[in-house]
Amino acid sequence: MSSIPLTPEPIPAPFSGTAGVTPAFSPLYQQIKALILQSLQQGEWKPGEAIPSEMELAARFRVSQGTVRKAIDELSAENLVIRRQGKGTFVATHAEQQVQYRFLKLLPDSGDVRVEGPAQRRVLECRRVRASADVARGLAIRSGDAVMHAKRILSFGGVPTILEDIWLPGLAFKGLTAELLANYQGPTYAMFELEFGVRMVRAEEKIRAVLPAAEEAHLLQIPLDTPLLSVERIAYTYNDAPMELRRGLYRTDTHHYHNELS
Repeated sequence: MSSIPLTPEPIPAPFSGTAGVTPAFSPLYQQIKALILQSLQQGEWKPGEAIPSEMELAARFRVSQGTVRKAIDELSAENLVIRRQGKGTFVATHAEQQVQYRFLKLLPDSGDVRVEGPAQRRVLECRRVRASADVARGLAIRSGDAVMHAKRILSFGGVPTILEDIWLPGLAFKGLTAELLANYQGPTYAMFELEFGVRMVRAEEKIRAVLPAAEEAHLLQIPLDTPLLSVERIAYTYNDAPMELRRGLYRTDTHHYHNELS
């Protein structure tokens, strides 16, 4: 492996003040961050694995250790890597206790989600279909492209609480089955990492209040006049590539939607 991977914007030598030298378009640490992201996207370091030390990365990219540290600071702030004092820096994974609940915003009124325990999953279907126009828009693919569609109910304490439809790009998630979705002992996003090499790093959501249709009310075991939260989420992997469209109906009679703003 060469000491500096190929990149569209070469890393410049330190600015010397010579006339005619054009500054780089982005700061040097941002270029290093982009190169580390490239390695993460290509799977050079898997979720949960340690990345090279700051000193090793500085030698690899031929920059100062401080420049590497600044790049890793930003990756850490974005929950892409996790620093462990005395051990190093590791690729973040949804299997980590402090990470796995980051995308779960529905919390029990009675306390923390960790006390309530994991959801019980009932997968209603999981099959390969052609993307409708709206699904294709959400996943940035062409209408009619193959996608995996899963429908499931998540229950807490035996009470059906969330009804979800999930669409995933067919090529990246080839081989996904209802059995795998139902039986994996851990967060679904951790299973996506382990089984398919896809790590979700951020998500966008749209929320509105709705009433259930008859079938939805039947599956959630609620009256037709029960208000629900409709949550549409698009989850992205590295470099803002959409990899999941998820639409959920949430009961809020014993749970609430929790978000932290800063």
